[in-house]
Amino acid sequence: MSEKNHITMLHGAGGSVMHELVKNYIVKYFGGAEGFEVPIEALDDAAVVGDIVLKSDSHAVKPIFFPGGDIGRLAVSGTVNDISVLGAEPYALACGFILEEGLALTDFEKILASMQRTCREAGVNIVTGDTKVVEKGSLGGCVVNVSGIGRRTKALERNLTIVRRFRSDFEARWVLDSNIRPGDKIILSGTIGDHGVAVLSAQEGLSFGNSIKSDVKPLNRLIQRLLENVGGLVAMKDPTRGGLADALNEFSEKSRVGILIYEDKIPIRKDVKAACEMLGLDPLEVGNEGKIVIGAVKEKAEEILNFLKKTDEGKEAEIIGEATDAFSGVAMQTVVGGKRIIPRPVGDPVPRIC
Repeated sequence: MSEKNHITMLHGAGGSVMHELVKNYIVKYFGGAEGFEVPIEALDDAAVVGDIVLKSDSHAVKPIFFPGGDIGRLAVSGTVNDISVLGAEPYALACGFILEEGLALTDFEKILASMQRTCREAGVNIVTGDTKVVEKGSLGGCVVNVSGIGRRTKALERNLTIVRRFRSDFEARWVLDSNIRPGDKIILSGTIGDHGVAVLSAQEGLSFGNSIKSDVKPLNRLIQRLLENVGGLVAMKDPTRGGLADALNEFSEKSRVGILIYEDKIPIRKDVKAACEMLGLDPLEVGNEGKIVIGAVKEKAEEILNFLKKTDEGKEAEIIGEATDAFSGVAMQTVVGGKRIIPRPVGDPVPRIC
């Protein structure tokens, strides 16, 4: 079978191959709709329809239970976070289950209970859904889709007002990938690689120590507090498939700026770093499910950092770089003094992490 003419695992891995699939096929047939402020061709984490943010996200993680989480917690958190990074407040979700024949009812109930707990943590509700069953051996347990809607908030409006104090030409109504300008700071809310390494350890039966667990969690309440209490945020992403490298390249491409990051400022756990070195993985390309990358006006960056460090979700946050007009793309200042180009990854090196 020719990989050139067929879908491969890379087409769902969050890197350049998946982006080309989306642009050349999905946007080709669904793009061009008029009247949408953030349409499908913008390729942001969610779409905007009037004052509503809309998101649909399917999850096929393998295995369905992994250190620190499960497919249910992942599905709710992923949709909630993708709505939240545009600045919206998620409030209603729809859920679709595709269950594999032979899935233990006790496992299904564990997933449902986990989803219920995560919804309570995020302050959202699942209000409708659908269930289908397919033949044994088709899925590895189940696939879960969670779609959701979010709305504008006073916190978002306050944030945009603060941005305009420092950038008089700022006209965006949402926090978008295309909003970054030279001089803006790049902030990472915590350590990278935790989720991908935790899922890989479960997939392959590897042991990197019991302390490596997925970071999967809903971040909507943290984001709304940032918008309300600090402000100055112009762009946000949750660096899932393709990791930090893919997220930064999306910022760079859509905002048409260069981004310089500093190796010694990127937070990463020692055991995660050791695991990546042992497996030949670049932690910048490994997916996360409980972190946000923030673009912020430089005047508010330290205040945002200080606020994050006082929270459980952001206690290991760092300002990792800034946007520049000196070059295009993403580069990293290494600890040995040189610069390394950070290209968009071909795909996340760990398959089926979400």
